[in-house]
Parts: sequence; C-alpha cells; structure tokens
Amino acid sequence: MANSAAKLVCLFLILLAASVPCLGKDYTVGDSSGWAMGVDYTTWTADKTFSVGDNLVFKYGPGHTVDEVNSADYSSCTVGKPIKTDSSGSTTIPLTAAGPRYFICGVIGHCTSGMKLAVTVNATGAGAGETPTPSGSSLTPPATPSGHAPPLSSSPGSVSPFLPIFLSSCLVLVYKLIVS
Repeated sequence: MANSAAKLVCLFLILLAASVPCLGKDYTVGDSSGWAMGVDYTTWTADKTFSVGDNLVFKYGPGHTVDEVNSADYSSCTVGKPIKTDSSGSTTIPLTAAGPRYFICGVIGHCTSGMKLAVTVNATGAGAGETPTPSGSSLTPPATPSGHAPPLSSSPGSVSPFLPIFLSSCLVLVYKLIVS
C-alpha cells in the first residue's frame, strides 16, 4: 500500500515539476547605472542572453519613462505612440514570448541621447548561439476604455516564494513513504 502511495506521489511531483515554469533571471537594465542618459545599452546587452521567463528591471529617477514601442518607433525614436508605458521609477517587464522587444524613454530628446534598449528574447531553454523561436503573438495591447496605452508592470512577476518550501515538503513525504 505504501509503495502505491509513493508511486502516486512521485507521479504527482513529476507532473508538478513539468508544469511549474523555470525561474527566470532578473536583469537590472544598465546594471548600477540603471535606466538613465549616458548609458550604452547596446554594449550592456552584448554579453547577455535573454530567455522567456526572464525579467527586465528598469530603475530610474523622475523625469524618465519606460515605453515599449515597435521596431520603427525604436529606430526613429518616435515618442508618443507607446505600446505600453510606465513612469513609476521601478518597472519590471516579464519576458513572456520569444522575439524582439523595444524600449525607449518617452521624454523628448532622451531616446536620441541613447535611452533606448532592444533585446531579443530566446525561447525557454535556448542557450547562446541557438536561434530564438519567434512567437506568434503581436505587440498589440489590449483595448483600454481611455484609449491610453496600458501601464507596464511595476511589480516583479515571479513564482511564489512558497513553491520551494512546498516542493521540499513533498520530497520529504515521498522519502518517508518509500522508507516506511
């Protein structure tokens, strides 16, 4: 009987582990310089590999914004047409799909002074040198009643801190069922 219960619990843990997303990495944009003028974001991204599940964390002072834009607006530093925008001073962008993402500061003159960031997000598990899998999703935001771009997330998107405790407890239970 205990052997059957242990097998059932093991099956449950395997299914749970398969369904839990991998914990991504948080990248603080610009590292200690943050999201500011005078930072070379092309150089900052050069040695980084971004994957689905990672987060971009923008830290910045008053007088700046984080605007997600399309490729053309990124290239031309066109402000005023963001897909999403935030000006809270701490913006976390979950990277939820593979493909390119573009960000600028929406304050006139800041993008042309270098406050722009382009990242390519690899599919989950894609390592350096692998080709990212493009996603079928577009960057079109959901409709809002006011007609304004929806705000970017200003709180980190992460897995509950209780997940490791839960998984550890399950493993202890399986061990006890197998041993007894």
